[in-house]
Amino acid sequence: MQVFGSSGTRGVANEELTPAFVLRVAKAAGTTWGDGHGGDRVAIARDTRHTGRMLADAAASGMASTGTDVDRLGIVPTPGAQAYAEREGVPVIVITASHNPPPYNGVKLVGADGVELSIADLESIEETLLAESFTVAPWDETGRVREIDGVTQAYVDNLLAAADRDRIADADLTVALDPGHGAGSLTSPEFFRKLGCRVVTVNAQPDGHFPGRDPEPVPDNLTDLGRLVRATDADIGIAHDGDADRAIFFDETGAYVEGDATLAALAAAELEAGDTTVSAVNVSQRLVDVVTEVGADLELTPIGSTNIITRIEELEENGERVPVAGEGNGGIFFPDYRLSRDGAFTAARFLELVAERPVSEIVAPYGGYVNVRHNVEYESTAERDAMLDAAANQAQAADADLNTRDGYRLDYGDAWVLARPSGTEPLVRIYAEARDGDRAEELAGDMYDALAAAKADV
Repeated sequence: MQVFGSSGTRGVANEELTPAFVLRVAKAAGTTWGDGHGGDRVAIARDTRHTGRMLADAAASGMASTGTDVDRLGIVPTPGAQAYAEREGVPVIVITASHNPPPYNGVKLVGADGVELSIADLESIEETLLAESFTVAPWDETGRVREIDGVTQAYVDNLLAAADRDRIADADLTVALDPGHGAGSLTSPEFFRKLGCRVVTVNAQPDGHFPGRDPEPVPDNLTDLGRLVRATDADIGIAHDGDADRAIFFDETGAYVEGDATLAALAAAELEAGDTTVSAVNVSQRLVDVVTEVGADLELTPIGSTNIITRIEELEENGERVPVAGEGNGGIFFPDYRLSRDGAFTAARFLELVAERPVSEIVAPYGGYVNVRHNVEYESTAERDAMLDAAANQAQAADADLNTRDGYRLDYGDAWVLARPSGTEPLVRIYAEARDGDRAEELAGDMYDALAAAKADV
């Protein structure tokens, strides 16, 4: 796909992702959805980004021009918008760039079942977009636009109905929460309080400039949360990204918990022999170890929620049970709840474990691995292609098993390294994992040096 990447389409707002472009995407979606697919009504939601209203206005105009009525949901977490889609039976356009830096924004398309569109459905909309074969409604048949109230409250109520409230409330937990000025600021504080937790917050004011920290919940951006855990003697720290479809945790000492360890712990609690779980090609050995111990199966996909969702749907259609899936970035699926990543629900499921024992004990069995990540920026497709060629050369020269499902993953037995182009930013990402930190740094560093040298030669 030329337009839609691993999780929608994103770019710097008003430069790459302009109102004119978003209007065309909406017209393409409205045309495709209106072609016998129940697209007479569509919802539009957004996160807190400064450019969100501008781009949501463009999307609403594009949709209305195809004769589609529009429900304006306002600021709501992406999983809350997905819950609305499922409840009302209408597709949703979400204006969000999720974890990307503040200048970015994006478009994510959700079907009337509340699930992100499949690759096939995205390709159909992309074909309409590139061909510019849009439906144009007569002036008196253009869509009506209405504001919908109460969407965030309905989402919180939905979460409360799905969580084990008694188990969590009985534990009398203190939660330190950092929603990062994103859409989760409007829902997660209330949700955790109604679960019976004492909640203390940082960066909990909705603000599209993200003054307290960048939206991505990585250690360098979460130092305030670690301090808050320690200062308040909290049992756990919880952080979201910009649209609150991810959750990252800190333990009771204020120490960052690797997302891969969280995924492994939740998988160990959910999986039974014969089950299947799905993750991406950058999967941690932690999850591999859990799957092996339980006697379950592991399916790998290219990185990105769209790819994971598509594979889960295929497996479930074949009668396989997939109780949990996801990536080590905090984006986890519980398909029996809803086939969407939901940071608040993921946190609630983790709180059910914390009700029994401390976070540090929960994740202790999944320690012993060191993860290293580097990014190499590029300014042209020539630079990107040169770096990917360099990664291919590294793979050919290495004494390792090669997986090319998404980029180049080299498995050495005791460690692995992966180089792949980002689906949402002009970056080639490098991941490495090993039990020995020096080994992980060496593998990531060698790959980084090779890619940087290739980029410099362009």
